[in-house]
Amino acid sequence: MEATLRFARARRERGPYTMSLAERLLIARLKERDGQAFDEIVQLYGDKVFSLVYRMLGNRHEAEDVAQEVFITVFKTVDGFRGEAKFSTWLLRIAANQSKNRIKYLSRRPTDGGEIDDALQAPATAGTPAPVLQGHIDGPDVLMEAAELEALMQRAIAALDEEHRLLVILRDVEELSYQEIGEITGLPEGTIKSRLHRARMAIKEELDKHTR
Repeated sequence: MEATLRFARARRERGPYTMSLAERLLIARLKERDGQAFDEIVQLYGDKVFSLVYRMLGNRHEAEDVAQEVFITVFKTVDGFRGEAKFSTWLLRIAANQSKNRIKYLSRRPTDGGEIDDALQAPATAGTPAPVLQGHIDGPDVLMEAAELEALMQRAIAALDEEHRLLVILRDVEELSYQEIGEITGLPEGTIKSRLHRARMAIKEELDKHTR
């Protein structure tokens, strides 16, 4: 069960990051407000941004709107990127903050209770972020069982509060290092680990209710 909760193999933590020449040139063009450079940034990072935002919000329409806002913000504020961390990390910090802002906004807006997409409660389809659990599936029975577990996992993640949900997504879905997560959230490694532990235990408890 512990391996299931972690979703992915442990990764070696990284040292100081050095941008490649290609990255530096792309960012330099973006800082000059080069439209083609902006299109390349969206092409390179669009799926990653949408995946994070969609898993945070659980609603495709809202996620598409927020993802667009993320790249507009990137275009407007790229001069503030100093290259001390990966560009993708800086971008995901913007995406995480925009997601949390939208969650706060939605929490104040009256709803009919139907805000969460069915896609987060069922197997992924074309255009939906890749499922948390991946594997080689041989037969329809195994496929159905994996799909059901996948849906349970998605619901359990969606049930977490936004801070714990973000950490699970960053570590267990996006497979970022603790250093990268710290750069995105501003949290020390010890806090990240302790919150992840609580989040994983909450997920385990939710799964146990349906798998006993």
